[in-house]
Amino acid sequence: MLNRTKQFMRDNDINYKKEYIRPMIGPEHVYIFRFGKRKLNNRVIIRYSHTWTGRLKINEIDVRLHRQHHPRIFKSESELIDYLQLHLDKNHEINADL
Repeated sequence: MLNRTKQFMRDNDINYKKEYIRPMIGPEHVYIFRFGKRKLNNRVIIRYSHTWTGRLKINEIDVRLHRQHHPRIFKSESELIDYLQLHLDKNHEINADL
């Protein structure tokens, strides 16, 4: 799950740790992905279920970067990667000025 996101993290030298939370009640499964350059203080929460054929269906992707009060919600992995790339480019511009 999230192979493109993991490859994006490896290409940009971002550390990550993945966890799976088994649901007690309900059809959705939860997968937590913590990441960051130095500290793992950012997280992606993926809520997914299985279709009747057994395939994974991503219902919602929540992204909460460090110091954000409200999570950003995405429907697909490509939207998530676009958002992370935009945020990464913005941070590189800020660090280049310092």
